[in-house]
Amino acid sequence: MFRLRLVPDNTRIPFMGYRRWTLPISAILSVLAIVLFITPGPNFGIDFLGGTIVEVATKDGSDADLASIRSTLSGLQLGDVQVQTFGTPNDVLIRIGQQEGGEAAQLAAVDKVRAALGGTLEERRVETVGPRVSGELAWNGGLALVVTLAAIMVYVWFRFEWQFAVGAIIATLHDVIITLGFFVVTGLEFNLSSLAAILTIVGYSLNDTVVVYDRIRETLRKYKKLPLSELIDAAINDTLARTTTTGFTTILALGALYVFGGEVIRSFTAAMIFGVVIGTWSSIFIAAPILIYFGLRQDALKGDKAEAAEKKGA
Repeated sequence: MFRLRLVPDNTRIPFMGYRRWTLPISAILSVLAIVLFITPGPNFGIDFLGGTIVEVATKDGSDADLASIRSTLSGLQLGDVQVQTFGTPNDVLIRIGQQEGGEAAQLAAVDKVRAALGGTLEERRVETVGPRVSGELAWNGGLALVVTLAAIMVYVWFRFEWQFAVGAIIATLHDVIITLGFFVVTGLEFNLSSLAAILTIVGYSLNDTVVVYDRIRETLRKYKKLPLSELIDAAINDTLARTTTTGFTTILALGALYVFGGEVIRSFTAAMIFGVVIGTWSSIFIAAPILIYFGLRQDALKGDKAEAAEKKGA
């Protein structure tokens, strides 16, 4: 039976030997990502900047031609305009970005859209997303991210030793920060779907990290006298086939969505593809080496001795 093997069995790659290079590189990239996110900043979408939503539908009930609608609206020079279907194939949602010139300019933009599409589409509703609502969305999205990171730390802390919790939260923060920098560098629109992509990346990265941590803990109990760096290398190599296969198959699925899924989810899938790669990197080169710097071996041995003494007393 055919088995997909991206790495050979019994690999012996000295990952921890590279930590003197990988950790500084990741730290420098994280600082650059923070600077870029502050200035010049990401390409915020309507969800965060405000704008107008126009709901339309085809008059004859046929499927909407999104490509034709996008082509028509792009010639109006209205800046950020998003077009997507929702509900039935003949329902279309048009998002018009905030226009310079205030409310009058925004109303004029809506009138241009009506005039351009009035022959084939009928208007259902018009709704304006103001700066205040956009600010609330940004605040709630950031709060969701902070709560997620806090919950991750609590979960890992209860499941493993405290060093694992610190390593997991640092690796996850690294992935979030680098992904934010990715949005700035690529110029992809940063909207609520982008925030959803970041939260999904957090989940994927944490799952990858926990798999590596589980193997490290098992190996730690089995080889108590093996140097910690060699022990971590052995654990990562043991899980390397699973890590690479999972990442490769996930990227295959995301690649198909990126190519055939349309423009609406393109920024989401692009961020997810990048996130799978950076999440794998952080699980190996961020989360694992941190255990060495925080003295995992000493605490683990103390825990084992205390557990053995408790059993002996019982």
